[in-house]
Amino acid sequence: MYISSLKLDHFRNYDSLDLEFSPGTNLFYGDNAQGKTNILEAVYFCGTTRSHRTSRDSEMIRFDANEAHLRMVMKKRSADYRIDMHLKAGKAKGIAINGSAIRKAQELVGLGHFIFFSPEDLGMIKNGPQQRRHFLDMELCQLDRIYVSSLAGYTKVLQQRNRLLKDLSFRPQDIETLDVWDEQLVRYGSVLIGAREAFVKRLGEIIRPIHLKLSGGREELDVGYEKNVDRGSFADAVRKGRDKDLLLKSTGTGPHRDDMSFQVNGIDIRKYGSQGQQRSAALSLKLAEIELVQESTGDVPVLLLDDVLSELDTGRQHYLLDSIGHIQTFITCTGLEEYENSPVRIDRILHVSQGHVSFAFPAQV
Repeated sequence: MYISSLKLDHFRNYDSLDLEFSPGTNLFYGDNAQGKTNILEAVYFCGTTRSHRTSRDSEMIRFDANEAHLRMVMKKRSADYRIDMHLKAGKAKGIAINGSAIRKAQELVGLGHFIFFSPEDLGMIKNGPQQRRHFLDMELCQLDRIYVSSLAGYTKVLQQRNRLLKDLSFRPQDIETLDVWDEQLVRYGSVLIGAREAFVKRLGEIIRPIHLKLSGGREELDVGYEKNVDRGSFADAVRKGRDKDLLLKSTGTGPHRDDMSFQVNGIDIRKYGSQGQQRSAALSLKLAEIELVQESTGDVPVLLLDDVLSELDTGRQHYLLDSIGHIQTFITCTGLEEYENSPVRIDRILHVSQGHVSFAFPAQV
């Protein structure tokens, strides 16, 4: 699978953009704040219906426009899939596949798979559990349609339940409806817990040899799933925690409080790891993602590297680039110097300046 073309109208800082890509490595270079990341965001958004930067679609519409259009063509097993996105301020996004509108975003799940790696991801190990839960959700939403619908259902129920907990001070008679929200919370949440449990278990098996090799055989990395509650005891835990929830006016039990653990040689590197250990673990995590997607789907993901190589030392740079030669990759950077001795072939080089993209030839560094 690879992306062959992308067309943007009034997206971010682009008035109009029409690009064709190589199935190999595509490198975008230019100064900061010129629009390089916006191209990667557009590819990821077309493939997943989600932005890695914002939850508000309207923020992606060019500042002087009321709507934006995106069109991406994906080639997969000798077939072409054209994905059209229409964003309009104040309205839900429109999505079409090969000209046919789809009603729900989960209909796009499984069509393609995308892995985004940015400097922010290097801090995922040391940052709070919210970023690690976001990682779980973004990856599972690309692999499992049931997870997509369950996550949407759980998020909606959680919001409604929390609103009810706050409103009960004014309408105590509504407490009878709490049972309904509790039942749905457990139903949707149990699906999330089960999927996360299986995903993290397999991810841990894949990441261990990757990290051992990356660390020169010095570090054994163990990844774990820290559940807030077990599926079997979820309903009972919600009942027992009701009084506390009523006091705090917030739901304290459920997968919205889950976390992932990362231990190197038995030490929790979220708290006690060096920056080097944390960055190596984050890199191993991304490489394990690639392998897990291939194993789960039989397909090769598209890798989006947003100015991440400048944040890695030479050894980690080469390890990463040496591991991705078989998949389509989009790379952004400010200069070409760091690719002079790169172990990966650069198939297409594009220069980005003030919302304009030009091809740089020859396509070699």
